[in-house]
Amino acid sequence: MMQSHPKQSGWIMTSIFTALLIFGYLVFSGGQTSQGAEEAVSSEQLLVQRIKHEILADLLSNKAFIQQITQAVLTELQNSDALGQHMQQKGVQQVKQDILAALQNGEFLAQQIQTGIQQYVQKQQRTQQKARAERQRIAQEKAKNVRRVSKTRDHIYGNPDASISLIEYSDFECPFCKRFHPTPRKIVETYQGKVNWVYRHFPLKFHNPGAQKQAEASECANALGGNEVFWKYTDFIYERTTSNGKGFPIENLVPLAEEIGLDREKFQACLDSGRYAARVQEDFTEGSKSGITGTPGSILLNNTTGEVRLKSGALPIGALKAEIDHMLQ
Repeated sequence: MMQSHPKQSGWIMTSIFTALLIFGYLVFSGGQTSQGAEEAVSSEQLLVQRIKHEILADLLSNKAFIQQITQAVLTELQNSDALGQHMQQKGVQQVKQDILAALQNGEFLAQQIQTGIQQYVQKQQRTQQKARAERQRIAQEKAKNVRRVSKTRDHIYGNPDASISLIEYSDFECPFCKRFHPTPRKIVETYQGKVNWVYRHFPLKFHNPGAQKQAEASECANALGGNEVFWKYTDFIYERTTSNGKGFPIENLVPLAEEIGLDREKFQACLDSGRYAARVQEDFTEGSKSGITGTPGSILLNNTTGEVRLKSGALPIGALKAEIDHMLQ
């Protein structure tokens, strides 16, 4: 490490620190953009360490950056009479070597880079938390738009006149929907007529055409066999699919209908006609207007007061029960 006038050393360190924070911010910001917002960070500390080492390596191999810092320090020294005399006595070349040694030593750089990255990560986390809270607030407000339950249009499991409806917007090819599928049934059974389950379609684009055709097939099952057959057909798809877009082959939709006792030719004709494609998309559009952005997305609706609560994801039964108990009070 260089041995020099205290003011000179302090100014060098301040210059380096300022430059590093700017450089570190730009490098890290660019990395986040290229990696995408969906990438999960398993450990903040590991992330900080990895980025710190990458920035250190980049800086110490960047001759232009080192030259820029060196020139800035030399210019400042020349503008100060006392430090200028010190530099003249020591020699410009020696000062350059001292600065380079300070940079290459790396300990100060590493500490300041880590501090800068940690501050940036924490700031990003706070920003994301605020954005998430705002999205949830907006979605909860949109949930008030949810279409009220219709005994003639909706697929209802349980008491049609229940006080609370768990309205699920779901995708047959969503692995989280597959995991969640048994939960609403348990809720209905637990509350013994006070809660029903309403199933609506929300096929995600990246799961199509499979999810869309499966939704249409379930509507054909309903048309040919009624509400009970709809639920039976739906249960079998969720039981057998491996999810993620191609988990239940489209060519197996007709054989499944025949397996549960439906007329093969009539079911084939219904599915081929695309008769219920618009119906499925109506559910999707209504869900989007009601704050649903992913699956499974559930809206708890008090059919008497109109109170609504939007819940996202494959929540455990306990989380839903806590909300329902409060709504029933």
